[in-house]
This record gives sequence, structure tokens and C-alpha cells, in this order.
Amino acid sequence: MLDGKRILIIIGGGIAAYKVLEVIRRLKERGAGVRVILTRAGKEFVTPMTVGALSGDKVFTDLFSPTEEHDIGHIALSRDTDLIVVAPATANLMARMANGIADELATASLLAAAAPIILCPAMNQRMWAHPATQRNAARLRADGVQFIGPAAGRMAERGEAGVGRLSEPMDIVEGVTAFFRAAAGPKPLTGRHVLVTAGPTHEPIDPVRYIANRSSGKQGYAIAAAAARAGARVTLVSGPVSLPDPAGVDVVRIETAREMLAAVRAALPADAAVMTAAVADWRPAEVATAKIKKDGSGAVPPLALAENPDILRTIGHAADRPALVVGFAAETNDVVANAGKKLAAKGADFIVANDVSPQGGVMGGDRNTVHIVTADGVDPWPTLDKTEVAERLVALIATRLETTP
Repeated sequence: MLDGKRILIIIGGGIAAYKVLEVIRRLKERGAGVRVILTRAGKEFVTPMTVGALSGDKVFTDLFSPTEEHDIGHIALSRDTDLIVVAPATANLMARMANGIADELATASLLAAAAPIILCPAMNQRMWAHPATQRNAARLRADGVQFIGPAAGRMAERGEAGVGRLSEPMDIVEGVTAFFRAAAGPKPLTGRHVLVTAGPTHEPIDPVRYIANRSSGKQGYAIAAAAARAGARVTLVSGPVSLPDPAGVDVVRIETAREMLAAVRAALPADAAVMTAAVADWRPAEVATAKIKKDGSGAVPPLALAENPDILRTIGHAADRPALVVGFAAETNDVVANAGKKLAAKGADFIVANDVSPQGGVMGGDRNTVHIVTADGVDPWPTLDKTEVAERLVALIATRLETTP
């Protein structure tokens, strides 16, 4: 699969840079041609001589080198390749990529790139979890950049552990191989329409207050992006989130549960519906036309609630039901048992169950642990990045659609 493929590796400035030497060696063993750009910070961790000995080619380092720019330059480097792999992708390097900064050879080449890009993040777990890094990661994903990792485990800093480690070299090699395998074959969802719901709903109390939940929309957005990469026409009905639109996806933005149901109905027919949205179960029965104010008496204003429509149940039992309906069950206890109860009641073909207890960090986080619940049983998946969950789920959907009359 890698024989003859041209891969440009950009080595960032992180302690995990030494692992990339093994990635280069393994890619070469499998027949790939490897060129390397070493960032200024990367040279603090591995030397051009070592990298060049493993890659069998010149190592490029300087944007303003007369010989390098004349002989090949950042434009040629980024165009004369089938894939660009950035490893380790540090927080600083990701920030520069997300904001289009081209201040050295590596970032200029990335900005000029015509080839697909895979990032392999590596940084301290607090840096990975920082809102700025997460915004940058979301922006890069929306731009079509793919990710391998980061992995969970011990950090270089003494006594620290968490999500942020560079994926192991063979995991990166396998991810690169999977990329070329997918690119070589037909896209499994070509000609299919996939409908995805994501995010929370906001149910107004008065002009400034509303009932909501903690859903970030990250898992639904990742699924929409993965379905688009698999060739589907994707309609994403999204509640209020702070995520950029996924590349190649038609996004319909709504606020309330009733608006979401209307948008979902309008998007039908579809081949598959993936209902990840965390729809509010209730809404205020009446919405105040002016801000409700305290009167100093200490009395609490009454708040009568009305039940919102059950969108998954409505679509699961609709006459124009998609061929495949996938529901999500966000639970805090008895996760699999509660998901099993929903399976038939909602009319879903399978339920993706996950534990959203606060200690798990799923809501708003980047990793998820899910169970696929079907009439045939339960398939537990390992803890994965939400992007990886999305890729696996889209592959499962494509397989199921192939066998659905």
C-alpha cells in the first residue's frame, strides 16, 4: 500500500521527536519515499544528520536558504508529495497552522500544501486540553486536516499523565497506511445522503435565559466530517455550538428542539440518520416576553415545563424513515441497560451508548468510550478520540447500508 508513495514528514519541536525516527524507518521499510522538514525547534531534539541517514534524502530546515529555495523550495516540497505528516505536532505548531502563519520553512510549506495533511499531536495534557488548542484543533479539522492521536499515558514531566502523548510509531504507520487504503478504493458512502444532528438545544425562558445542557457538539461534528470524507452528501442539523462548519457539509443551524425536528423533517429523505444531538427533554410551557426580574420578596417565579418532541422516536417510526437510524444514549448510570431499553422504543437500528458522568469528561472533551447496542448484543469499543469514534461509526454505517435492502 505504501510502495512508491511520497511522504513529507515535518518534525516539530517536542521531546517525542525521537519517536519519529522510527516512523521514518518503518515507512521506508514499506516502500515509501520520505522527505523531511525539520523545524527550528525540532533541531533541538533530533539532528539533521540522524534524520537524513534514516530518510536517505536531504533534510530541509531553512526557509531563507539560497540553495534550498533555489533547488526545491517550500512550494515544491509541499506539492511534490502524496501526503504530509506532522509529528510531533506541538501546540505552537498547531496554532501557527490554524492561523495561517508562515514564519519558517515548515509552516510556509504547510500553507502552500496541495497534498492532504495528517497531524500527530504531542504535548503536555494541560496544553492539549487548553481551550486555545482545542479551538485550533477544531479549525484544522474543519479545514480537512486529519488527526492520529494524541494518545493517553505518562508524560515526559515527572508524575504527570493524561491525553497528549504522541501516538506510538506503528500506530502512526498504520494510520498512514489506512489513509492510502481509503484513498485508493471507492468512497463507501458515495451517492448516499447522511443526516446528522449535533449539539444541544436552547429552550428560552425569557429573552435572556434558556434551558440547555453541556453538549459541545464535537462528536456529531466529527461524524458529519467523517461521512463527508466517505463520499456522502451530509446534512448537519446543529444546535448552538462554538465549532466551525465541517468541510463539505451542509449545516442547518437551529436553537430549539422543535426547530431541530422541523429541520430534520425538511432534510428527509436520507439513507442514514445519526442522531447525536442532546435534545432538551423539556421546555418552558410559556416564554416571557420580557426579562423576568426579582421583586425583592424572595419569591421564586413559577416555571411550568412542557415536554419536547422525541426526535429520535419520531424519525425512527416515521413513514419516510431512513434505511438506517442510529441513536445516541447519553447516560450517567446503567449505560448499556438504558440504551437497550431505548433501542426498540425509539425505532433505532442501533444505539451508541456513552457514559456522560462528569468524571468521565465526555461532554466537552475530545475522547469517548462507547458501546454499540443492537438487537444482537453489545459491542464495547475502547476509549478513542472522538474523530476515531466517528471514523469507526461511519465505516459501520457504510457496511450496514450495503446489506440493507
